[in-house]
Order: sequence, then structure tokens, then C-alpha cells
Amino acid sequence: MGVLRLQLPTDPRWVNIVEKNIEEILTDHAWCEQKAATNAITIITNNPEHQDLVQDLLALVKEEVDHFEQVHNIIIKRGLKLGRERKDEYVNELYQYMKRSGDGSRVSGLVERLLFSAMIEARSCERFKVLSENIQDEELSVFYRELMESEAGHYTTFITYARKYGVGIDVEKRWREWLAFEESIITNYGKNETIHG
Repeated sequence: MGVLRLQLPTDPRWVNIVEKNIEEILTDHAWCEQKAATNAITIITNNPEHQDLVQDLLALVKEEVDHFEQVHNIIIKRGLKLGRERKDEYVNELYQYMKRSGDGSRVSGLVERLLFSAMIEARSCERFKVLSENIQDEELSVFYRELMESEAGHYTTFITYARKYGVGIDVEKRWREWLAFEESIITNYGKNETIHG
């Protein structure tokens, strides 16, 4: 799928499921943005010596928090409620793969975390594209188109830094392995009214 290189596209009929429970997709989406901000802060905390990485991820954190606020504002405007944080089984599967994949070195740990992050952003970007092109709700269609562009930028940030700081690691080979793993699990998703569900 173009620049994202995802192996399996989301079936557009997933949007039919989403449209039956807008409150659920918005709540799940809000918490996805919060988790993305927290993930970027974790990378900053563990890698403060990389000044450029810290600067770019600080900007990314601000964007993710801004997205959380935008989703929350839509929830309020529609008279809906932000529910409690949802478990994201898709992200949990990627997280377990990341934990199994590093060799224990700081460089490997950083690369794996960046590729984990890039994978989530890539699929989120693809899901936002599917939403923007298929949802009947015009406000949400425009909203998800705008966010799709932002997520693509985040994906690029993570991939770029994995390549920059992955000294001694074949980052391209690792990314292909990540893509293959994601393809093996994504078939279990696309059945629920959540961003990755």
C-alpha cells in the first residue's frame, strides 16, 4: 500500500461496523492518541542523548495530545461521553513481538521501539484513510483525512530515526520482518468499532 508498505488493506466494510457505534470509535481513538503520546515520551526518556530525536518526538507528543483534544471536543460537541481506556489487542500483539525481537542492546531496543511505533502509525494512517473515504459522516470524513496526513508524518519520523540510529542493524530487513508479522496478525482485526479492532 504505497509508501506505508502494509501487506493487507483494511476491508472498507469495516466502516459499516464503525458507523453503528460512533461513540465507541471516538473513545477508542482518543485513547489511541493518548497512548501514542505516552509511547513517544517513553522513547525520549530512554534516549535523551539523541537531541534531534528528543526535539522531533517532543513535537510529535504535542501533536498527539492536540489530536486527543480534538477527538474529545468532537465527543463533547455530539453530546457523547469519553469512556474508559480500551485495551488494544492489536498493539499488544505488536508489543509482544517487539519484546521478543531485541538482542538486549540499547541500539536494538531503540530500533525495535521505533519500528513498533512506525507500525502502529502506518496502520492508523491506513485506517484513517479508509474512514475518510467511506464514512457517511461528513465532519468525520474531513477530520480523518486531516489526521491521516499527520499519522503519515509520524510514521516517517519513526522510520527515519530507526535508520539513523540503527548502527550495525539491517533496519530494512527488520522492517520487512515487522511488515510480515503485521500481515500475519491483521487478518484477526477489522471486525470491531475501534481504530485497530
